[in-house]
Amino acid sequence: EVESDILRRVRTLLRELDGHHPACQCDRGMLRWTLHKKIDQNLSNSSVLVRILVKELERAERGDFRHYIIPLLHTLMYTLIKAPCISDELCGRVYDFCKKLLTLPKPFCTVGLDYATRLKMERTAPGTLYQRMVISEQSLKSAPYPYQEKIFIFADPELLSEAICNALVTDTEAAQASQSPRACMCYVISHAMQAALGEGCDLGGLKGTLQDMPTSEVEHWFQQVVVAVEGAGSEGGADRGQHTARLEEIYHALLSSSQAGNAPLRGQQDTPLPNPNISFHLWTEDDQLWKELVLFIRPLSQCCEPDCLSQDLDNFEIQDIVSDCDCCEQTRFSILSTDSGIERDLPAAVEEPFAPCSAETEHSRLHRKGGIKKKPSPLESMAFLQAGCPSPGGKPPVKLQRRSGIPPEAAAPLQRLHTARVVLLGDDRILGRLAQAYHSLRKRETRRVFLTPRLNLQFYYIPVVAGQPNTLAVEDHAATGHQELCEVAGYLGRADPWYESNINALCHMIPKLATMPPSPSKHLVTDLFITDVIAYYVRMGIQPVCFQVYAVKIFFNDPAQEPAEDVFLTELCTQGQDSISHRELSMTKKKTTLDGPGIDLTVAYKKVVVSSREKELDMSLRSTGLVMKAIPSEEAEDLVCLNVTITEIVRSNNLSGRSFSAVANRLKTRNIKIRSTEQRPFTVRLDKDSRRTYRNVISLEVSPCPEPSYCLQKTRTMKFNLHQTEDVGLVKYMPKSLLLPINTFAGVMQ
Repeated sequence: EVESDILRRVRTLLRELDGHHPACQCDRGMLRWTLHKKIDQNLSNSSVLVRILVKELERAERGDFRHYIIPLLHTLMYTLIKAPCISDELCGRVYDFCKKLLTLPKPFCTVGLDYATRLKMERTAPGTLYQRMVISEQSLKSAPYPYQEKIFIFADPELLSEAICNALVTDTEAAQASQSPRACMCYVISHAMQAALGEGCDLGGLKGTLQDMPTSEVEHWFQQVVVAVEGAGSEGGADRGQHTARLEEIYHALLSSSQAGNAPLRGQQDTPLPNPNISFHLWTEDDQLWKELVLFIRPLSQCCEPDCLSQDLDNFEIQDIVSDCDCCEQTRFSILSTDSGIERDLPAAVEEPFAPCSAETEHSRLHRKGGIKKKPSPLESMAFLQAGCPSPGGKPPVKLQRRSGIPPEAAAPLQRLHTARVVLLGDDRILGRLAQAYHSLRKRETRRVFLTPRLNLQFYYIPVVAGQPNTLAVEDHAATGHQELCEVAGYLGRADPWYESNINALCHMIPKLATMPPSPSKHLVTDLFITDVIAYYVRMGIQPVCFQVYAVKIFFNDPAQEPAEDVFLTELCTQGQDSISHRELSMTKKKTTLDGPGIDLTVAYKKVVVSSREKELDMSLRSTGLVMKAIPSEEAEDLVCLNVTITEIVRSNNLSGRSFSAVANRLKTRNIKIRSTEQRPFTVRLDKDSRRTYRNVISLEVSPCPEPSYCLQKTRTMKFNLHQTEDVGLVKYMPKSLLLPINTFAGVMQ
């Protein structure tokens, strides 16, 4: 009965991937969650689920149902990480299947290689994957595996209702309340013993012994287990029997060291996988993302002076972080220097009157001392910056397709021990803010490299559309519908069916869960749906889809006003602006009567075609507005370019008089310039966000946003080759444009 029930659930999951959604729409997105929850209630059924999933994978390969493979693999690996005992025969079948995927195109070969590497290590030292996940997610101190991870959830309070924000805060706090570092260390010990010894491990007695131990002893045995497991897992030719013998030795020593009666612990006997470390943030400041990442790398508790880093965070615009010691980040204030560096410009007080000027004195006066700053070489800095770029360098391919897969990273002297997983909740407008923040972060890293060599930064996106939006959201909803506000999520869902099934289904579910009355049961920690889904997404979503960020330069009708520079990710929209003065209003009425509504524009752009042969074109027309969309509206359309739709006003004369009609002009481009020929202003709105609206605009220029590190290295190269136009040296291998990577389960399915 158990096997038939699990098989039925797996088949239902696969039918949903084919578009056959469950009869009850409330079950959408919950099929995978309910399947794993059923196994969590009795982990002894994990072997049954793994065996069924292996058979379904083999059947999908024979029947050429490739869109089943990655969802089944993710489900299988998540079960295998949690399961305490999976036979080596089953792990071997999964390992052989993953090796077969290496002959398939991306993303199958990428996912297959990653999971084959993990499985090879798990077969040598059972429990390694579980141990590493708990150590990194809970930031447990361990010398053999010193990696740390943290999940940052960012939500815009002006886009989501207060009820949704409060529900998310409550959910994340409840997930953290039930676990402690001591409990997580006990989980690691218990799981490692059960995975290695199997039936020879008295799990109840082991948990009872650990419960009666002081924390210092628990930590001692935890370190012993980690050293044993990591030692076996890192050695390629290690013997599984030796690993089992070593853990059995630790197991008996642990039980014999306890002075208690070793009474078996009643109740739950399985070892759960604890929730990851999650922090929830309301995005209220533009630089908030950068501040949180810096605090993650250097917590205030690790500084020699706690006020040191906090002062720097408050004044980050005029200060740089320089590392003068291993335990403290000291600040360097940018001070305006009045010293020209010329000897005769020194103040007279510096020179002592009537002092004999010897050779030693002259040398000491001209030689500057006391400098502690060592400027890294350009190659060293560029290696750091290139390692933080989300795309491989080099020339673009003949057909500019949206890139997917894990980008290669250059080796950096500093090891990245921290991983920040940033989860964005909202619609396309919060992704526009993310593009701004990411561009600012890359520029900051170009000026002074700090986060790039130390931090692995991953972005995730969960679409949320509020049922009862606030005032700002109402204004934006009036101009764009629900589908228009989630264009990125729609594209990711078309590219990755598993993302569509598990993440896009949360678009309307999170607001519903937030408005539900609280349950009378207090035991909700194990059934926190939102937290569980976020944890599954960040743990298994390792394939990034890279989106082009576009730069826009905006010129205003006031010559004294400086041009504005900004970036956008999804959309740029322009509309005609109402005239301000009475004279302009009267002139506009006359112009409208003669030529129709709108304003006269000149458009210069480079036409994009499949052959990548760009052709420069220009045209003049009368228009009421235009829309530039960076996200493809169709699955088959995958050119990295802007789809521009210009609403042109066409005048026609007939017997009844003069009439005007609106015609949509469509073009594809990556570089475009638009100017109002009659100096009449218009408005520009970026990423569908009314807060990012520019008024009194007469001209704008749009192009792919350049990668700041590329611009810096290009400038340095041009200093020595003034007449060199093509990229040479290191610049040739660096990414030219800024791409924003958003992780999904499969990347882009070919």
